[in-house]
Amino acid sequence: LKEVKMEFTLTILQLITLAFITMMNGYTFCLFYIDKRRAVRRQYRISEKHLLVASYLLGGVGSWVSMQVFRHKTQKPLFKFSVPLAAMITISVVVFVFYS
Repeated sequence: LKEVKMEFTLTILQLITLAFITMMNGYTFCLFYIDKRRAVRRQYRISEKHLLVASYLLGGVGSWVSMQVFRHKTQKPLFKFSVPLAAMITISVVVFVFYS
């Protein structure tokens, strides 16, 4: 069998984009966790606007995963449709940046 050697190098733009998207998804994941914890404790909450803006600023995957993990905002129609859309946008940006 032949050994296939694949090299994969990233441009500066790709590295910056990957770092930003990773940070935004981690940030959004944490936001949903904090909001869920505050909801359970009946404390001051993070606004829905803040959660959605973070989701659409390329944190869509993190928000969608946190909704499933923490069972948070899963019954709200706005989140039920907006967060998967934000996740698709995030994934589309990754595909565009890395494969165009």
